Amino acid sequence: MKKLLALSFFISTLYSFAQNNTIAAGEKLVFTASYNMSGLLTDIAEVKMETSEVKTSKTTLLRLKCTATTYKKWDDFFKIRDIYESYVNPKTLTPYLYKRDISEGGYYKFMQYKYNHKANLVKSLKRKKKKDGTTWDENKAVRISTGTKDIVSLLYTLRNLDIHKATPGDQQEFTVLFDNKETTVVVSYIKKETISTALGSKACYKLSFALKGNDILKGNNANLLWLTADANKVPVYAKFKIPVGNGELKITSATGLKH
Repeated sequence: MKKLLALSFFISTLYSFAQNNTIAAGEKLVFTASYNMSGLLTDIAEVKMETSEVKTSKTTLLRLKCTATTYKKWDDFFKIRDIYESYVNPKTLTPYLYKRDISEGGYYKFMQYKYNHKANLVKSLKRKKKKDGTTWDENKAVRISTGTKDIVSLLYTLRNLDIHKATPGDQQEFTVLFDNKETTVVVSYIKKETISTALGSKACYKLSFALKGNDILKGNNANLLWLTADANKVPVYAKFKIPVGNGELKITSATGLKH
């Protein structure tokens, strides 16, 4: 997975995502996150993905909000309260503002990106807590490539790919800014597969993920995502494997879909 072939121009055109025809304001997806604990997959948290319209003095943006919250019985063991947000152009899903606010087992970190796509620049703010509870800020100007996204806007961008035109083995690369560093995410189309979900039996596009030159995601085809093979391309199931373990994400409900 570390040495993936570059896309031909033909394949690149198949994966066109210039216009958002899939995501609308008012969508809400709810998932159960499971983690392998002592060889047993255990439900530990609820994950939500929600969209809403935000009006500013100059324009209207689409807010993409993802939250992760451990179930109460796990809070004493390892409490998680994470929020990821991306404010994007409703038509192209181009990000203009990104916020990451994570609180995990006593560890706290806040990241904010303000994009200037014309200058290929991001104004970054990182805030962390010291042991005594006080916080410190770090401001940076980070150069980015054309088309660089954050992790949230990438997740929604994937749902606008013309996957129905792809054949098994086709790949696409995306540049993502994470912790002030650009990372290349490689997405590969595996096949079309029907799986059982809380929404019923669904024909899905099965995709795999890898990080170029990075070992955070482990294994060959061990990090997978299933999107419904319809106009909404709802993420209904995901599997991941990282250095400290593996887990799954299963959808429990989907409301406010555009189609």
